[in-house]
Amino acid sequence: MPLSLQSPPCATLSASIQVLSSSDQILSLFAYFFHSHKGRWKTLAAGFSVTPLPAVNFSLRRSIPRILASASSSSSPSSSSLEAGENNELNAVSAFSEIVPDTVVFDDFERFPPTAATVSSALLLGICGLPDTIFRNAVDMALADSSCAGLETTESRLSCFFNKAIVNVGGDLVKLVPGRVSTEVDARLAYDTNGIIRKVHDLLRLYNEIDVPHERLLFKIPATWQGIEAARLLESEGIQTHITFVYSFAQAVAAAQAGASVIQIFVGRLRDWARNHSGDNEIESAIKSGEDPGLALVKRSYNYIHKYGYKSKLMAAAVRNKQDLFSLLGVDYVIASLKVLQSLKDSPAIPEDEKYSFVRKLTPETATHYHFTNKELVKWDQLSLASSMGPASVELLSAGVEGYANQAKRVEELFGKIWPPPNV
Repeated sequence: MPLSLQSPPCATLSASIQVLSSSDQILSLFAYFFHSHKGRWKTLAAGFSVTPLPAVNFSLRRSIPRILASASSSSSPSSSSLEAGENNELNAVSAFSEIVPDTVVFDDFERFPPTAATVSSALLLGICGLPDTIFRNAVDMALADSSCAGLETTESRLSCFFNKAIVNVGGDLVKLVPGRVSTEVDARLAYDTNGIIRKVHDLLRLYNEIDVPHERLLFKIPATWQGIEAARLLESEGIQTHITFVYSFAQAVAAAQAGASVIQIFVGRLRDWARNHSGDNEIESAIKSGEDPGLALVKRSYNYIHKYGYKSKLMAAAVRNKQDLFSLLGVDYVIASLKVLQSLKDSPAIPEDEKYSFVRKLTPETATHYHFTNKELVKWDQLSLASSMGPASVELLSAGVEGYANQAKRVEELFGKIWPPPNV
C-alpha cells in the first residue's frame, strides 16, 4: 500500500538537476507544470497528437485554439479545431497535416495547446528538477510504493521505482490530453528484443492497474533491428508501438513491414549530419538529385507506406523552418518548433501570395505513381537492414540510443539518492 508523503523528495535535489531545454536533446518530451500563483499551466513539450477522444475534457477557455489537422481523420479541412476565421498560415497548413508543437513553455500552452504526450526518463528528471510540477506526487507515490521497497536488490528496487514513476506520470497525462500517450521503453534494452517485450508487458500491466485503456497508449522503441522485431511481435498482440530514431529508408520500411503504429523521422538531424560528413550513399543520392536528405527520406517513406498499404503513420520531427513544413504537407504528423509555429500563426494566408503554396504535397493518390526499385521492395531482415544502413543512420541511431540510455541511468541514480523518502 503506497504511503502518503508530507514533503516532496524530488524537490530536495532540484538545484542539482540540469533540465534540458533543447527539443533535439530531450526528443519527444511532454511535461506539464503548474504555476500556482497565477493558476496557469507551464509545459515543456514535444510529441504528436491524434484524433481527440470526446471523453477527455480540458478546463481551458473555448477560445484557445488547438493544433489539430484533418489529414489523418475523416473530417474536412474546414473542421480543423483552429479558430474559425483565422486566415493565417498555421490554419492553412493544419488542413493537410497534424501540426505538433515541439517545445511549449509557460504561456505557450495557451498559444499552442498539445493534444498528446510522451513520458520519458528526461521528463522524470524534469519533474524532479522543478518543485512546483503537478506531477510531483506521481513520482513521490512511486518512490513510496511498498511493493518496490520490499525488493531485495538495489537494481530491482530502482527498476521498479522507475517503472512505477513513468506509468504514474503517463496515467496523469492520459487524463490531461485527449490523444495517445507514448511511453519511452528503456533504451538500455534497445538491442534485446525479449527484454523490450518484457518491459512493455510490465509497463502495460502497471497501466492496467490504474485503468488506462490500451488504445490510449503507444510504446516508444528505438529503430534497431531488435526494436523493430519487438514492435512486430507487440503489434501482433494489439499493442501500439512508436518507432523512433529512423534515419534511413531501410529502417522506415522495416518498421512499416513490422506494423509499427507510428514511425518517426528526424529531418533536421539528417541535414545536420550531411553538412558535416560525407560517405553516406543515401544522403549523397538525395543531394545529387537536388533534395534535402531529411525531406527526401520522409517523402520516400510516405510514398512507400501508402503505395503498399501499410498501416503506419509517419511523423516528421525536427522540422525547423516553414519551407520544410510546406514541403511535407500531407504527412501524418509534423513536429515543428515554437518559432516556426509562431511565424505561421503571425503570417496571413493570402491566396495570391506566390511565395508559398498551400498545396498538399504528399497524398495516397500520388504515392501510387512513385517508382521503387526491386532492391527497395525486399522483405527486410536483420542482415539486409544492417548492410543497407549507411554511416548517417548508424551514427545517429547509436547517439540517440546512448542519449536515452544515459537519461534512464540518471533517473535511477537520482532515485537511489532520494530513496527512502520522508515517512517511509
